[in-house]
Amino acid sequence: MNFLLIIRDQTSPIGEKASPPSASAPFCEPERILKAYGYDVLASSVERDFRRKIREADAVVLQMPIPGIRVWANLTAKLKAVPLMWWCSEMTAVSSLASSKNEGEGEDDIPVDGILTPSMSANELHWALHLGAKHFLERRQWMEERTQLISRLEERKWIDHAKGILCEINRISEAEAYEVLRKRAMNERKRIVDISALIVKAHQQLKT
Repeated sequence: MNFLLIIRDQTSPIGEKASPPSASAPFCEPERILKAYGYDVLASSVERDFRRKIREADAVVLQMPIPGIRVWANLTAKLKAVPLMWWCSEMTAVSSLASSKNEGEGEDDIPVDGILTPSMSANELHWALHLGAKHFLERRQWMEERTQLISRLEERKWIDHAKGILCEINRISEAEAYEVLRKRAMNERKRIVDISALIVKAHQQLKT
């Protein structure tokens, strides 16, 4: 993981005086710290610029309070699958706490894969990014499994609805209704769920 893209929320201070990577510096610029540790760093705070630069990034570093994270996380997900790391400085931490109290923003479902802080050493940053990348892969796998599960549940609804219609109209059992769906799907070279959807929609049109 060599190329990092830093995203600053437009409401965050930009162009602060650079500080050395120490915990005592409240506005440490992540660019300076990450570059000093050997990473190639790009930065952006504008969506159009971000869309161009994300192509080169191995990970995105979000330098902003928590309420701004979800918007950028959603945009990132549409453009490229990369780990999301939160730059948790004194400024972003304090702003996040204030926002969560004022707006009731949840803190348990932040869509990030890890946290980076200005006080981290080169080795600490390396391992934080490494573990963040691992968490990202696990999160991505979980999301894919969740999507597949939701899709299967939706398909089951169509099939069960179609079986119910066939049972009612033809006065047959569920097993026989499923066999009707299966044979028609084979004959028309379509999926059973597609045949089921056609039957359900045709039945609904007849009832209206």
